[in-house]
Amino acid sequence: MGKWAGYFSLFEKTLWSISVCGLILLYLFGSEQDILTLIASIVGATALIFLAKGNVTGQILTVVFSLLYGVISFRFHYYGEMITYLGMTGPIALFAAISWLRHPFEGQKSEVQIERLSCSKVVVLVLLSIVVTVMFYFILAYFHTANLWMSTVSVFTSFLASGLTFLRSPYYALAYAGNDIVLIVLWILATIAEPKYMPMILCFVIFLFNDMYGFVNWKKIQRRQQERVAMD
Repeated sequence: MGKWAGYFSLFEKTLWSISVCGLILLYLFGSEQDILTLIASIVGATALIFLAKGNVTGQILTVVFSLLYGVISFRFHYYGEMITYLGMTGPIALFAAISWLRHPFEGQKSEVQIERLSCSKVVVLVLLSIVVTVMFYFILAYFHTANLWMSTVSVFTSFLASGLTFLRSPYYALAYAGNDIVLIVLWILATIAEPKYMPMILCFVIFLFNDMYGFVNWKKIQRRQQERVAMD
């Protein structure tokens, strides 16, 4: 994070520092330790800070997080999470990274050009999310996925959030916040069975706060971009 020190605001640096310190402390003093969970959580928290800035680095880190999270989910038989992140969230983040690189704001690679969604795009995205979720329900049921209904809801929120991210909409953050709440519940259930997964609860609590900040910051960036375009 050294070379980015002047790029992030004091609030953003504080938010990231508190997030990472909290994850490390929970890892060090937890009853059971899982280094992969810690690494995934730190990568995810870092990705969200970059995403909140509209920086494509966040998408690249999201791909890395998806790979790590897929492995963690597989180990607990959360096949819905594994399939969702390895087969959907990760690949969409990769395509989103390409899209963001192709649509920088005024040529600045460090900030994506934010777009307003048309009603037709919203309708298509919601319908696609429903179709994908129904398909995944039967796939997850076939694999006897743990906590099937909550895992299915997670598919819907994940697909919706990924789609909004690809479309460069500020509302991606609200969709991810909804997904965070679902995942907090899922990992609470997992932790009851295996305490070593407790860091994943904190991970998504941290993600929830970061995603809410991401929405606020993207709306601020959107207003600034619109004012800049109006002046030109």
